[in-house]
Amino acid sequence: MSAPPLASPRTLRAAAWLGVAFLTIPLLGLLQRAPWSTLAERLSAAAVVDAMRVSLVVSLGAALVSLVVGLPLAWALARETLPGARVIRALVMLPMVLPPVVAGTALLFALGRRGLVGQWLDSWFGITLPFSTAGATIAATFVALPFFVTTVEAALRDAGTELEEAAAVCGAGPFATFARVTIPASRGSIAAGIALAWARALGEFGATITFAGSFEGRTRTLPLQTFLALEADPETAVALSVLLLAISLAVLVAMRGRWMQR
Repeated sequence: MSAPPLASPRTLRAAAWLGVAFLTIPLLGLLQRAPWSTLAERLSAAAVVDAMRVSLVVSLGAALVSLVVGLPLAWALARETLPGARVIRALVMLPMVLPPVVAGTALLFALGRRGLVGQWLDSWFGITLPFSTAGATIAATFVALPFFVTTVEAALRDAGTELEEAAAVCGAGPFATFARVTIPASRGSIAAGIALAWARALGEFGATITFAGSFEGRTRTLPLQTFLALEADPETAVALSVLLLAISLAVLVAMRGRWMQR
């Protein structure tokens, strides 16, 4: 026999609804100002379409890099006893709380033409990352990677090691176990991590403009185009904001079940 649900005090319920209102009212204000009658026309303008193309290239590249780099990192944090694991985990999560402009500045001094690593990339290989599409992708990856790693690491911890141990008993090597057991068993969480990393990369602004600038056709993503439109064409800025809001909401709603299961 299950216990009856506890009734919440009126003050807590009122405070909860106040929190809901605080988060909802700005979104309603945005939707109320949206130019619905000309929305399609504004979103199909040449500059906007170009920003969409750059955003897709940058965000998909960031999601791919997050998968390639983040999956082994999430597995190591969840399964291995890494030296300084707490410090590594803190470093992984740092971009989530770091001001984006600080992240862009750090990237600039690390990967710029005179940066810690960038000077060697430039002199040895002729690779210049700032103010390029590759630089915008790196900036987006820097802020998106933690979302992938934390999502997948939590899922791997919750899943336990029983299946992997059974595969090892049956003679599977470490890599075969990872490829044939760990990844298939965690594919839902991996997909959720990719979606979150992609959405975060799509909405990145501060690190991108600091490290990659805002060059049309090269580094000007949708958030940067929105910022530029705020002064010259506010209605287009609102239309772009509605588009980004819809994409973010769609990702969150699609991934909600995965979070609640964990």
